[in-house]
Amino acid sequence: MHSEREDHLLHLAGRLLFEVEKQGDRFTLLRTEDVERPVRQADLTLEQAEKVLNTWKLRGPHGG
Repeated sequence: MHSEREDHLLHLAGRLLFEVEKQGDRFTLLRTEDVERPVRQADLTLEQAEKVLNTWKLRGPHGG
């Protein structure tokens, strides 16, 4: 069962074309669409994953 924050994280990740994997209380974010090379951030806390996604959201479709 996901918390509200996790649900929000999953929704935002989907909007930004990221796949999310969860292992225990850690997250891996992977984006392969619309990027030159795959973007992968692993072993993130919920807070860190939120920060990565929010940064991508602010920078636009290509995260940079």
